[in-house]
Amino acid sequence: MISVDQIDIMLRMQQSMNSKVDPSWRQAHYPYLRAVVIEGAEAIEHHGWKWWKKQELDLSQLQMELVDIWHFVLSEILLRNDDGGDTQAREALQTAISDISVTHELKFDGSTYRLADLSLLDKIELLIGLSAARRIEVALFASIMTDCQLSWTELFLQYVGKNVLNFFRQNNGYKDGTYRKLWGGREDNEVLVDIIHLLDASQPDFKHAVYASLQDAYKKSEE
Repeated sequence: MISVDQIDIMLRMQQSMNSKVDPSWRQAHYPYLRAVVIEGAEAIEHHGWKWWKKQELDLSQLQMELVDIWHFVLSEILLRNDDGGDTQAREALQTAISDISVTHELKFDGSTYRLADLSLLDKIELLIGLSAARRIEVALFASIMTDCQLSWTELFLQYVGKNVLNFFRQNNGYKDGTYRKLWGGREDNEVLVDIIHLLDASQPDFKHAVYASLQDAYKKSEE
């Protein structure tokens, strides 16, 4: 399970990212759970759902979509616990994570959903529906993580990597439209997956090493 220190690190990094995008993000009240809906649909695409054509599950990209979803879940938790500062947001997330082991079913729209009975696609669809209804269900997210072979340790690792990529995007024209998301025919997300698994996440400069590696890969893609 994830540690309190890791929770603190992610919440701080998310606040920094949100402030990078908009210093007034708390006052803006952006619809972060709407973003979860869209990312959930992209996760379904990476899983494959079309019964009329051959498709293959892209597990690494599916995991990355979950990491994207986690960014927006953290943002919503921070927003909802704004009055209590960092401590209240941390406690809210800790409580939600501790409740995972005792949450076996969810009620939504007049129906009861047993997590053990749902397929991965069904769970992602349920996450989309709950997010559209402005509900945060960390237990459901954790169940999806398990189905996608994504541990909390791996989520933390990939979250840090993607957060760094988001900063890199912002620093290289993402907001004004000059950023190139395709690097030599590959999406930057795909390049990031390679980078974070080549580096040592236990090193104190891991975050900076990811940024430097992204910078090198971005420059090489221009050549």
